[in-house]
Amino acid sequence: MTSSNVEGFGTKEQPWLLKTPSGSSEYQMYRDETADPPALVCQVGKTQLRYHLRCIEDLHAMLKEHGDWMSLGSADEQKPAAAGTVEAWGRSPDNPVGGWYGLKKGYRGRFGMYVPPLLEALGLAEVEHNAKNNRMRAL
Repeated sequence: MTSSNVEGFGTKEQPWLLKTPSGSSEYQMYRDETADPPALVCQVGKTQLRYHLRCIEDLHAMLKEHGDWMSLGSADEQKPAAAGTVEAWGRSPDNPVGGWYGLKKGYRGRFGMYVPPLLEALGLAEVEHNAKNNRMRAL
């Protein structure tokens, strides 16, 4: 699990090329450090989602503290996130940003779908790749 598992450099010109945990969809991500707040931009087809850039370090730290596998629990913003999942943590008032890591109203969900594969590609976590109900843990 090294950073050689990912194509691209995480820039707008050369975004990371990733696949969802199930492997069913490809998408791109890149850092936008000029945004306010700095953002992790996720491009899925014509849809763009934005998350706080600090989510990479914050999620890794939370997983290390958790110390075991955690369900991803991906859900759209309009749907509730299952308790105890990465998705629920990504919107919890108890996380380091005090709520949603998603920055774009209407597109703040799916944290548990799109951020975990990046952590895996960067060598920070291990992610399961089943058809559904995947989990992750810190490395």
